[in-house]
Amino acid sequence: MRPGEILRNFFTKDGREVILRAVQWEDLDDLLDFINSFAEEDLEFLPRRVEMTRNEEADWLSWRLAAIEKGDIINVLAEVDGKIVGNSEVKLLKGVRSHMGEIGIRVRYGYRDLGIGTKMMKTLIEESRKAGLKVLILRTFENNNRAKHVYEKVGFVETGRIPRGVYRKDEYIDEIIMSLDLERYENQNQKS
Repeated sequence: MRPGEILRNFFTKDGREVILRAVQWEDLDDLLDFINSFAEEDLEFLPRRVEMTRNEEADWLSWRLAAIEKGDIINVLAEVDGKIVGNSEVKLLKGVRSHMGEIGIRVRYGYRDLGIGTKMMKTLIEESRKAGLKVLILRTFENNNRAKHVYEKVGFVETGRIPRGVYRKDEYIDEIIMSLDLERYENQNQKS
């Protein structure tokens, strides 16, 4: 995957064009705006609530681009009208888990429930298969119903649960582990 490489174009349910592509250095300021937009939301399932500085985001982006170049991460951005509205990744695991990748995905407020998350997930699955991965895993929270719906829609199943895995606002929330067997996924999609 080359920086800025376009992977897929599609239209949202409301007719907006979306470009799914690889991250590039020129995305720095838009990525900073994107990540800081989540600090403003009071969603129970978001682990980070502190705004990033430009220097912190530049360090993260430098690390991210190097990890992509080494083949340690697959990264897919969603862009609408020149604005980043989604960011996702698969971290390739090492050692005895080198056949696995762990997914992370975020879609900006105002762009959810339009099919962007589903297309990003399908693109990550496709790119993971190309990278030779066999299993994808992800972690979510019991109260993140919107995300669980997207994960289940593309074929992930709950394979574990950490009771009281997260503590926020005087409440414990279960952390859910979900997985997708890429060989089964490919076989099911060939039949349909």
